[in-house]
Amino acid sequence: QVQLVESGGGLVQAGGSLRLSCAPSGSIFETNVVGWYRRPPGKQRELVAAISTGGSTNYADSVKGRFTISRDNSKNTVYLQMISLKPEDTGVYICNLFNGGRSYWGQGTQVTVSS
Repeated sequence: QVQLVESGGGLVQAGGSLRLSCAPSGSIFETNVVGWYRRPPGKQRELVAAISTGGSTNYADSVKGRFTISRDNSKNTVYLQMISLKPEDTGVYICNLFNGGRSYWGQGTQVTVSS
């Protein structure tokens, strides 16, 4: 059974920073992809950033240059460093693991950016 433990959300003023963490546990294959998605208020879920086991990354255009996704394979943890946050970054941030042909989702963590 795979579980995803997320942490690091909160309330921050515009221009501030936050770091999210996602720690998958359970039957994790050596090759996998971890992504952060977000669901803004009243909007559809969207991909923010993703990283493969080998370190390849992918970012939404709206966060390029401000967000950095990284992973520490020794700790089995993926981080999303967010700087220069904007009110439009507000939403529930949800960790996703694509592992062994299946997709797993975390509970989500709230990020609120005040103007």
